[in-house]
Amino acid sequence: MPKAVFRDEVRRIVEEQGAQLVEVLPREEYEDEHLPGAINISLKELDAQTTAGLRKEAPVIVYCYDYL
Repeated sequence: MPKAVFRDEVRRIVEEQGAQLVEVLPREEYEDEHLPGAINISLKELDAQTTAGLRKEAPVIVYCYDYL
């Protein structure tokens, strides 16, 4: 179930629960800047096939960063 989380909680979930970070911006923007350990699955490509490699037992934190 989706839930908004903020910076400190993201750190805690990654450290304590092994959460997976998924950056959904286009690859070019991901390559410019992303959180350490994050993988890139652009929002336009986000589907069952592209997420099949994610660990089902661990939380997934999906994020994007926009300078606007």
